[in-house]
Amino acid sequence: MRTAPHSAFAVSAEVADALENGRPVVALESTIIAHGLPRPRNYEAAREFEQILRDADVAPATIAVLDGVPQIGLDSDGVRRIAEEDLAKASVRDLPMLAAAGASGATTVAATAHLASLAGVRVFATGGLGGVHRGAGTSFDESADLSTLAVTPVTVVTAGVKSVLDIAATLERLETLSVPVVGYRTTVFPSFWLTESAHTIDWSVESAAQVAAIMRSQDALGHGQGIVVANPIPRKQQWDPTEHDRVLIEALDAADAAGMHGKAVTPFLLSYIVHASEGRSLEVNLDLARNNVRLAAQIAIEWSALA
Repeated sequence: MRTAPHSAFAVSAEVADALENGRPVVALESTIIAHGLPRPRNYEAAREFEQILRDADVAPATIAVLDGVPQIGLDSDGVRRIAEEDLAKASVRDLPMLAAAGASGATTVAATAHLASLAGVRVFATGGLGGVHRGAGTSFDESADLSTLAVTPVTVVTAGVKSVLDIAATLERLETLSVPVVGYRTTVFPSFWLTESAHTIDWSVESAAQVAAIMRSQDALGHGQGIVVANPIPRKQQWDPTEHDRVLIEALDAADAAGMHGKAVTPFLLSYIVHASEGRSLEVNLDLARNNVRLAAQIAIEWSALA
């Protein structure tokens, strides 16, 4: 593990070598492993996501904070730790506290994008982007993913936002923050478990090379924002829409009945949905994450060719 010049974070030898030699790198978040998937499936998934990238000759940069040090790229022990230890969920605001305390944390989309950008990694694959929560007009509950992307030049490949969130408000917020949203071979914004939502996208691309070209143009124009690449899960892999709609309503009602609010709402909803769907939503989650990693690999390859 190589330490950055200011010693605020460490970069794995694999990632550092790729960056120094202009080879493609893709960032991966650790929260999906530590908090989004059950054990031991989470460890298997973490290893699989990294292997998908290596098979494409792309360096995987799984990101987490271990013992107070943000790690850009993990060794095999680090991957095991994020899957097996009970780690805090760390957004950007939590990074200084974890560092000062020498504590460990699994990074969210926001924290992963922030740390990836510090290390010079420009492409990031995740499952679903955080967004504006339902009822945010009174709760002001909005994911830091959005505000972070407004100031972080990282391209995030995502299957949209989970349907437990307010998709329309999320897209409006991204527009306000001047974060480009580009559909990959679609003009309809996906809703995570489902291929489509009720909302359209102004711009779409047909290839990874076009995404890389947008990244280059954005840099040339002096923009500091990230780019959201909306990559819908193939229709044959999506969750059954009828079951999805039924379970979603049940989950929202259960959260209200339990008096859930704030940060507790989303974990409650996702846990309820996994159990109510008898694991079917989890399998879709894994499929869409694999799809996003594959597309991110293609984008990173095209970006390294341009850069």
